[in-house]
Amino acid sequence: MKRLILIIMLGLVALPTAAVELIEFDSPEQEQRFRELATELRCLVCQNQSLADSDAGLAKDLRDEVLRLMREGLSDEEIKTYLAARYGDFVLYRPPVKPATWALWFGPFVLLLIAVAALLYTIRRRSTAEELVADPDQKELDRRIEEEQP
Repeated sequence: MKRLILIIMLGLVALPTAAVELIEFDSPEQEQRFRELATELRCLVCQNQSLADSDAGLAKDLRDEVLRLMREGLSDEEIKTYLAARYGDFVLYRPPVKPATWALWFGPFVLLLIAVAALLYTIRRRSTAEELVADPDQKELDRRIEEEQP
């Protein structure tokens, strides 16, 4: 029984390493370029991983496509343009600033401004409410002090 558990555990540990793909590059420069490009492109399945980090089948296909385009002589920008035309700007980790992506680029700042405005409004409202609901005894003391002064 212990042997069976050990075999299963070893199989589970070895399983992720079986998914590693071996790509043969023409030069170290090509490998470096490929790795940089793969980190700038998003996996369409995982969405929060780059092509370089993803183990999804589609990510492997896209890596193969990128390598094919590189070998055809396309520049990095041409490859990004090709993939964006085919899969949309979502495939790019840094999509271009245009009306369709304004929410992506400026949305977080707008939400931050709204949050700061709401915080300031709440603070001002509370301070005004505290002034209106001041301690009645304190108000009486202030009135008596004012009456005693000439």
